[in-house]
Amino acid sequence: MPLYDFEDTNTGERFTKLMSISSREEYLETNPHIKSLILSAPPLVSGTNLQAKQDSGWKDNLKRIADHHPGTALAEKVGGRTTKQAKVAGIQKKHQKRVKDSGTTNTT
Repeated sequence: MPLYDFEDTNTGERFTKLMSISSREEYLETNPHIKSLILSAPPLVSGTNLQAKQDSGWKDNLKRIADHHPGTALAEKVGGRTTKQAKVAGIQKKHQKRVKDSGTTNTT
């Protein structure tokens, strides 16, 4: 059952009650000096992590896509590469940047 906020229009007192929606409607009908307040947005479910909920079939599909598109961000994130392949790719990328920054090429 949800919490509802109310205000007594005679005294100005604000209070909160735990009740069903039908009880709330009945309470407001029987107490005309009480008005319902909306003090905040209703609470929503948060903290959902889609990465944690992926089943193995979806992960396999992402790896297959990453294998076919090696230069993409997905391949960097998911890519079905071994640790050795990932390190080699990192060294190659670092070397290419170094060569680009120095303006020379290596012909060996």
